Amino acid sequence: MLDRKEILSNRFRYMSKARGCLAGLGVGDAMGDLGRSQEYRSRYGIVTNMYPDARSTDDTEFGILTARCLIDSKGAPTTADVCAAWKKYILDRGGAKKRAGRPLYGAIENIGRGLMPPESGRYNVMNTDDGAAMRISPIGIFRAGDPEGAAALAAVDACISHDRDGIYAAQAIAASVAVAMADGSVDEIIAAGRERMPVDSWIARTMDIAMEICTAKPDIEIAFEDLHTKLWTPEHATAAEAIPQVYAIFRLTGGDFRRGLLWSANFGRDADTISGLVCSLAGALHGVEVIPDTWIERIRRASGVCLDFSSDEDLIDLADELVELSYSTEGTSAS
Repeated sequence: MLDRKEILSNRFRYMSKARGCLAGLGVGDAMGDLGRSQEYRSRYGIVTNMYPDARSTDDTEFGILTARCLIDSKGAPTTADVCAAWKKYILDRGGAKKRAGRPLYGAIENIGRGLMPPESGRYNVMNTDDGAAMRISPIGIFRAGDPEGAAALAAVDACISHDRDGIYAAQAIAASVAVAMADGSVDEIIAAGRERMPVDSWIARTMDIAMEICTAKPDIEIAFEDLHTKLWTPEHATAAEAIPQVYAIFRLTGGDFRRGLLWSANFGRDADTISGLVCSLAGALHGVEVIPDTWIERIRRASGVCLDFSSDEDLIDLADELVELSYSTEGTSAS
């Protein structure tokens, strides 16, 4: 794994990885959403391509919000900054439209009532789902090579809407992205996430189960059913279900973008988040070159299906801004 100095010494590579990370989030999100659609299953069997009507869900659009908050706060967001960003980009734009997760709507309502984080996330419905983890990759880009710093910033972002396992999941993904950005191995990327899961937490328990499945059944074709049935939670996916599934698919596909996309986009259940995060990690590890240009062009602007402002943003431009921000906060020129 590279350190911060080594990462910053190669601007071209840093930029490629940042673009790959955000484009991977957008591609995985859109294709995972199609992959769990009965219409597409009936037509294609499994989803293998970026079809014309693929579009972002709340996963990508809240990821854009996290990136914008980071940039607006010059890389040092406080809970007040996060709250201000949610007010500016959500409440002042008429609120979130369809497709957001329940704790996100709950947090928006809490903020509107004057409740500040962390209380806005603590006193909130279903605040242990994966809605904070899904949006957190921009922090890993910004703190490339610094998993501790990434995890700390992730907690600041996540606590507006989540608590306990919902926050641990966000910290895990942010740390893993930071390691992937630093050329960490698949094992190092996964270990960085596991280290952010407290030993007595639900997500740590299910993460260990997921890794035991991977060890016992190292072929994803054989492990696939167990990853569903042994981690499944009734009625609604939680962070303790979906995030270990992300890490298991990433491990069993060796961090490969195409294989990871195939298995995650067709995973069912919470496939938009699972595929978005698998592909975000793979894009951060390998760079934007592993993603077809035609796919990137289709998703680089969000549809605004959930957050209206997100359709004004460009994922590739945001990735570049995050890299520039990273250099500026280190007192180093990005040019």
